[in-house]
Parts: sequence; structure tokens; C-alpha cells
Amino acid sequence: MMNISKETLSRARVLVVGDVMLDRYWYGAVDRISPEAPVPIVRITREEERSGGAANVAYNVATLGAQASLLTVVGEDEASHKLEALVQATGIRAHFGRDPGLKTTVKLRVIGRQQQLLRLDFENVPKTEVLASQSATFAELLPKHDSVLFSDYGKGGLAHISEMIARARAADKPILIDPKGTDYSRYKNASVITPNRTELAQVIGSWSDETDLQTKCDNLRQQLGLQAVLLTRSEEGMTLFDAQGPLHINAQAREVFDVTGAGDTVIATMAALVAAGMSLRSALPLANRAGGLVVGKFGTATITYEELFA
Repeated sequence: MMNISKETLSRARVLVVGDVMLDRYWYGAVDRISPEAPVPIVRITREEERSGGAANVAYNVATLGAQASLLTVVGEDEASHKLEALVQATGIRAHFGRDPGLKTTVKLRVIGRQQQLLRLDFENVPKTEVLASQSATFAELLPKHDSVLFSDYGKGGLAHISEMIARARAADKPILIDPKGTDYSRYKNASVITPNRTELAQVIGSWSDETDLQTKCDNLRQQLGLQAVLLTRSEEGMTLFDAQGPLHINAQAREVFDVTGAGDTVIATMAALVAAGMSLRSALPLANRAGGLVVGKFGTATITYEELFA
């Protein structure tokens, strides 16, 4: 496994673009059932807030020791200011476009007796003109970064992704994408996309064996002009499909507490290492290791340089 100095990594600059959200957790005690309806009454005892979506991806880049900038569109609401404060507190450079008509995405989870009882989602889609101004900011930020990471959560913040990819490609920057949905044509000419098994099967159909999978991934790469497809396969590890053929790495067997955010950690690690000058192939074992370490932690967690290279 290749090593990279902490100093080299600290100079690597990753531009994260995508949909952000505020993850809110309300913890409480459940002592009785409501007289009004057959539901538990949760007496809230504590609240917690974390940055989610692309903001969690940027947080992973920063925790690793690289420099992260975050470009996104949010509402002009309490949640957006909370999120911006959380993001800036971790040393991420925040470039928040504000759309007064937008509700910043909030996922509120109510937890009682150590389990999630309810999740409430607040969201809508941003206006085109705010997204257009984001493209202008993107063009400005691009030359100051070494890699670009698009974190697509399907919330509408990446309506102009094709245009941004074209700019990044013209500037010869590595482009990493965590994809969403079934239309991958919008990711044309990216360096690498990182779908999981379910996401990839929705696009290329199911595969009968590894040979079939390789053929389908190669076809997808050629159709979309991608350098590589990185398939994350949870307990089966991950496989990189590029012009040299498939490179498979087994998952690191460890106790799995929580798979939340493991995909965020994998792509953030790849983007930081590629920004520091590593090839996708050399970065793969380290990204796999980071993903393995993070599932051993609770909630959306991150990995430090020391943990990764321990």
C-alpha cells in the first residue's frame, strides 16, 4: 500500500460540489403510549446536529487532513445558518448560494430506546437562477483546486453538472462522482463514478457473474467516456474497472456497527489522495481501508490521517 506524507496531503485541495443537508437527531425517553393514537410519547432529552450529504463528504476530506471547499445551494433559513456554522467550524471553506424560496434539506430523526422511531424530511428543489450563479462560482474556484468531487443526492442542486464537468475536464482536473438516479449520461467524461451495487444495477441491469459485470462496466465506461467505474460492494469490498481491467480489493473484515456514510468516506478519501497526486489505482486500497474503518464507528463518522496510515 502506497504511503503519502501528511504534509503532501495537507496541500491537496478538493472542491466538493453537491446537495447538503442538516442531520438532526432528537433523543428521548419513551415511557408510555399516547392516549390520542397508538404511538409512543417521546420526551426529548437531548438534541444533536451534524452536517450531512455533500457537507459530510467535505468533512471527511478535512478530517483526513486535506483542504476542502464546499459549493452548494441552501435556503435562507435557520437550518442553513446552522449548517454553515457546522461546516466552517471544521475548517471547510463554505460557498453557500442562498435561495430564499428553498427549504434547506433537514432530516430529523426521533430516537427512543436506542432505535429510530421516526424520520421527518424537509426539502424542495432550488431555483434555476441560483444554480446558474453557482456555475459562475464554480468556474472561479476550479483553478484553485486539485480535484473535484460531485456528491449527488438527487435534491436538484446539480442541475448544471454536465457544464461543470466540461469545465473541470478542460482544466484537466480529476473528477469524482457519487452518482444518483438512473440517468448517468449527465456524468459524461468524469474520471470516476462510485456507485454501490443497488445503484449500478439500476443503470446497467443485474449481472450473472464477474465476467458479465466487467463487460457491462466496460460498456458503461465507453458510452460515458469515463476513466473508471468504482463499484463499492459493502462486505465484498470494492472493484475498480478501468482500461487495465478490473482491480478488486476485499473488504477488511471487522465488526460492522454502522454503514451510514461509508460511501462518503470512500469517495472523500479517493478525492483527497488523487488531489495529492496519487493514481486511482494506488488510492484504491487506502479508500477501501478508510471505508472499513468507518463502518466500525457509530453514525456518519470520519477517519484521520493517523488512523488511515496506522
